[in-house]
Amino acid sequence: MTDPAPPRPALAYHLTEGAGPAVIFLPGYASDMSGAKAVALERWAKATGRAYLRFDYGGCGKSEGAFEEQTLVGWRDDAIALIDQLVEGPVVLAGSSMGGWIALLVAKLRPERIAGLIGIAPAPDFTDWGFSIDEKMALLQTGRIERASPYADQPTIYTRAFWQSGEANRIMFGEIAFDGPVRFLQGQRDKDVPWTRTARLAELMRSADVQTVLVKDGDHRLSRESDIALLIRAVEDVIAAL
Repeated sequence: MTDPAPPRPALAYHLTEGAGPAVIFLPGYASDMSGAKAVALERWAKATGRAYLRFDYGGCGKSEGAFEEQTLVGWRDDAIALIDQLVEGPVVLAGSSMGGWIALLVAKLRPERIAGLIGIAPAPDFTDWGFSIDEKMALLQTGRIERASPYADQPTIYTRAFWQSGEANRIMFGEIAFDGPVRFLQGQRDKDVPWTRTARLAELMRSADVQTVLVKDGDHRLSRESDIALLIRAVEDVIAAL
């Protein structure tokens, strides 16, 4: 017998009660539920009477746990646990960067619950294409690397455990079996996720209802007022298509 997985950390979250389908925001790597997009969607949900959930993955934001002990699968399981425990009925997932990858993994394991998807600069499989050969070797040899972050004063840390978890859960190798409405938002000045990868992801989605919006002057975060307006329209469009 294999030993049971250790319990996940206690998670911090904000749940807005309202009409379904509930919208759930999935943050990016080393991000949390206090970001501009997550908070803006909460304001929209409260104004429109929509059920909405934002939360922090284990080891992030206000949730318990050590960041360097987390993995992609652990964060996927955090999202699934909150869906199972807090939300009833169909769900629309809005994932930013790595959150877009987690959204796809959640949809694979909970196909009966996930009705629609929104990806903001979605970054599935970035443990493959987002690291140089030297970085991958350093991760394997030393167990961690640090990168200067354009978004914070402190460097961003990546661990061997996270990288290996990502490599074991790559999805962009064939058709992605999801049939609900999908909307992708992608900046063409994104220095982290090439817009061509999002175009390829759209091709791989089995659903016929997939739309990709390219923002010519958009960066990776897509957090300007105009970008957030696009995000809200994308969420509303997915809900209307259900």
